[in-house]
Amino acid sequence: MRAWPAATGRDRVASKERVEQAVLRQGVRFRRLFVTLVGTIVVMSAVLVLLGTVGLLVETRSRPLTAAEQNQYKQEEIARRWQAWPATGVFPEEVKYVGLDKAQQYARRVGIAPQTECGKAVDPSVAGILDDHGCVTMLRATYVDQTATFVFTVGVAVLKDEDSRVSAAEQLTQDDRVGVLPVPFPGTVTERFGADQRQRTGWVGAGPYIVFSTAGYADGRTRAAIPPEEILHSELWPAAKSIGNQIAYFLADPPKVPPCTQGNVC
Repeated sequence: MRAWPAATGRDRVASKERVEQAVLRQGVRFRRLFVTLVGTIVVMSAVLVLLGTVGLLVETRSRPLTAAEQNQYKQEEIARRWQAWPATGVFPEEVKYVGLDKAQQYARRVGIAPQTECGKAVDPSVAGILDDHGCVTMLRATYVDQTATFVFTVGVAVLKDEDSRVSAAEQLTQDDRVGVLPVPFPGTVTERFGADQRQRTGWVGAGPYIVFSTAGYADGRTRAAIPPEEILHSELWPAAKSIGNQIAYFLADPPKVPPCTQGNVC
């Protein structure tokens, strides 16, 4: 058997150096892989941040409103007016109407009633319809004409939205004996204006609102006490309708829509 020559000191040193160089080369390779991996992650993160920033800028930059967005803006603005406006904005101090011989006249506001549930401010047959369609609340005010002869109560029923208002209005009858209940104010010329004193009632739709009107005489005359021909040909009812229409117009008058998503500059 052949014996292996004994390793010299020089051989051991050379072997150790080879091992160290192999370990060093392996470490260099691992470091390069690590640096490459970290660099790739950093680049990908930067790209994602850049894409997100660009997307955010595109999404939030001012641009022209579409037709659908303009319509939505109008509907939302009109729908919040009953809350955004003061009560005196919903029911102005004076409301103009055209009297006999086309004379310009004004009805003066006597008082504004506290906000109430819809069903408590109208006749039962009307209350059921309003409740079924999600009526939110009822606002009411009472007016008198310039001579303090006629008394008018206007009631604004606030529905959830315009579609609900349209559905509710389709079920309302044209019976002029039922509608909003009058609001008399003690110590004024309106204090004798009750449910029996209503001569006629009516309503008009506007946006998410149904604006009811009712009218009577300040002296307390009941409907039964008035001859039918006087009810039909009196100035009383045209004035009441005109006042209700004016308030409905104020509430549903289309607002000015900004041209862009962030105001007037796109």
